[in-house]
Amino acid sequence: MKNIMPLLISLLYLQFGFGQLPPVFGEEYDDKAQHSEMIKTYLTPQRIVWQSDDSAESIRNAETLLKKGNGQVAVNEENLFRLISTADTKPAILLDYGKEIHGGIKISAGIRESKTPVKLRLRFGESVGEAMSDIGGKQNATNEHSLRDFIIEVPWLGSIEVGETGFRFLRVDVVDAGIDLPIKSINAAFVYRDIPYLGSFESNDERLNEIWLTGAYTVQLNMQNFLWDGIKRDRLVWVGDMHPEVMTINTVFGNHEIVNKSLDLARDQHPLPQWMNGISSYSMWWLLIHKNIYDYHGNLSYLKEQETYMISLLDQLSTFIDKDNKEILNGHRFLDWPTSEKPEAIHAGLQAMMVMTFEAGSEMMAIFGREDLKIKYVKVAKKLKKHSPKNNTTKQAAALLALSNLQDAEKINREILTKDGLQGMSTFYGYYILEAMAKAQDYDGAIKLIRDYWGGMLDLGATTFWEEFNVLDVANSGRIDELTPTNEYDIHGDFGDYCYVGYRHSLCHGWASGPTSWLSQHVLGINVLEGGEKVKIEPHLGDLERVKGSFPTKYGVLKVSHTMNTDGTIKTEIEAPEGLSIIE
Repeated sequence: MKNIMPLLISLLYLQFGFGQLPPVFGEEYDDKAQHSEMIKTYLTPQRIVWQSDDSAESIRNAETLLKKGNGQVAVNEENLFRLISTADTKPAILLDYGKEIHGGIKISAGIRESKTPVKLRLRFGESVGEAMSDIGGKQNATNEHSLRDFIIEVPWLGSIEVGETGFRFLRVDVVDAGIDLPIKSINAAFVYRDIPYLGSFESNDERLNEIWLTGAYTVQLNMQNFLWDGIKRDRLVWVGDMHPEVMTINTVFGNHEIVNKSLDLARDQHPLPQWMNGISSYSMWWLLIHKNIYDYHGNLSYLKEQETYMISLLDQLSTFIDKDNKEILNGHRFLDWPTSEKPEAIHAGLQAMMVMTFEAGSEMMAIFGREDLKIKYVKVAKKLKKHSPKNNTTKQAAALLALSNLQDAEKINREILTKDGLQGMSTFYGYYILEAMAKAQDYDGAIKLIRDYWGGMLDLGATTFWEEFNVLDVANSGRIDELTPTNEYDIHGDFGDYCYVGYRHSLCHGWASGPTSWLSQHVLGINVLEGGEKVKIEPHLGDLERVKGSFPTKYGVLKVSHTMNTDGTIKTEIEAPEGLSIIE
């Protein structure tokens, strides 16, 4: 049975009228209404992190904010949370909603003597430090892409809902003196795509389980109306960022329309000869993503919609090869930020990506029945393979050299990928480093890397994975869910480079989700073949005693479990949907 979620949602729309305007709106509104694919859930705070006054003079009944209410204000409610200001005292409180979320805040205020609206300053934060910060300064808090620090007016005996950003923490300050404001609730308005987790991963290692789930949740938050890179910043469709996200979607949510919708947006926004997002490698990622989603789901009709653009893109790319078989791509030459000032790394990575792109392009031409173009692009890939880049020392480019077979994967793993431990990692290219380690058969090393690197973010309080994580910043740094002691660094505000300096750093970035798809493919051992028609089961448990999980296929959900026997062999049990071929 193929993915039935879109059909079920359509039936719900027809039966219950979801996404429809009321009958009083006529046909003239048919092309004026745009229905959100998101739902909204109101969350009560989990805890109070900090308040400016513990004496009960300017802040009273704060604990009531932690009790779930009905969301409706009334004229006779007593013992509400109160903020009381004077000329010398402007009270403030910092709330924790427990998990990183996307959305805003709803404040419901009670009855008071004055009917004049009350001004409150709101500061959203992905970390405690960010929520406690001011815009600008050395730690670089910003209001870019989404407002997270602003003043609102709260009505008398009413509610107000504001904000659209990524956050976990909220600080509320009274702006004016002489205020006595009763508040019934300060709830987060959580806006997200409500979709089932068809994929799963469960082992005897709870750390790995949490990492898998955190990666899945990171991507789910970024599945808004389009597939974003981050929910605080940049909230844009960056095509390179999409690749690890799409692999996670394939693993957890199956064949989801948001992928096609976002790929098509990028294509239409960047007619050739433009590079997608102005970055030549991102145009190559666009093509590689199409190959991946065809491999997983086998949607030939959708792939054929891309045929004309693909051929033109491949032909354009083929003009950027010199007489020595080296890529000479123009536009923004970019792999990821940590390699952005290293020309040798950029060239090595782009050369590898060119090989991977033309090999994938050749395979897709074969799918289209274009034998002439299949042969043409194979020749281009072989030509590119005659040049092996030198002097790269970065893990990012090294991983691509291994994946493209430009250099030996075992040698790359031994000499570069495992050198200096976690140093030189990036959350974006971490996925390709893990893939290269798997190609080198270093599954034990990759599992340890996942535990230490992505687990290192969890150890600092993360509930989603970050735009960047440098392990050298961890020494003497506090957690993101606590006030930073004066003798420690703020892991969020005191570090960062390039576009992610200080609090501008996104703590929910979809490109960091690589372990989710990697664990399902290489540990659970689910390898999809032939456009989703077959699955090869090939587990690599490392030091795990057991692992089980599920995986969405075009025929339904596949369930697999493995148990390590005392003699080192693995007992495997498989529950496959009808129509799916299994290779063990």
